[in-house]
Amino acid sequence: MAYILCLETSTTNCSVSLCKDGKVIGFKEDYDTKYSHAERLHQFIKIVLEEASIEFKELNAIAVSKGPGSYTGLRIGVSSAKGLCYGLQIPLISISTLHSLAMQIQCDKGYIVPMIDARRMEVYSAIFSKDYKKERSIEAEILVEDSYQSYLQNNEVCFIGNGVSKFSEICEHKNAKFFPEKLPSSKEMAILSYQKYVNKDFEDVSYFEPYYLKDFVAG
Repeated sequence: MAYILCLETSTTNCSVSLCKDGKVIGFKEDYDTKYSHAERLHQFIKIVLEEASIEFKELNAIAVSKGPGSYTGLRIGVSSAKGLCYGLQIPLISISTLHSLAMQIQCDKGYIVPMIDARRMEVYSAIFSKDYKKERSIEAEILVEDSYQSYLQNNEVCFIGNGVSKFSEICEHKNAKFFPEKLPSSKEMAILSYQKYVNKDFEDVSYFEPYYLKDFVAG
């Protein structure tokens, strides 16, 4: 039996789940348009544990969404996760933000493309099969009208995430299905983190850093 606390802070959604053997047994999130992680993350952690009657010492691992996404959000989530792992002496598990986002939808055929909004017409994206197997690695890409044409030509492609609205404005292909304004949530981290826990696929708590994908540029 394994209790894993999952933290998702890569976008404006501050999300915390408590999972038991890959199933969510406690959940709290703020699906908002403002970044409130610094104020709410530890509050949400406390609420989730108390409502499930689980103490910190009973946790077996901490899972954190590793990115890509907001620099500030990722730093807060990873710092909190590492602090808990240090204090409790338990493993750290990292989860691809785009992988968990892709798992919010089911497609009968074709591909799933999760997109996280970046700047202007740019998004962070990856491509997964309908079975959530990675078909293309994560990229920071600038969207144009013929983006994903090789996939759309003969396949249905489901685009999901808060970067999708940019693409839906310029893509009119009949095989494109859009699921805009969806944000990564800690709920989909449950099964992914449990699989990593079983396989002992842990991060080095001392050296682990978020996957920013791009260097930070101050505004």
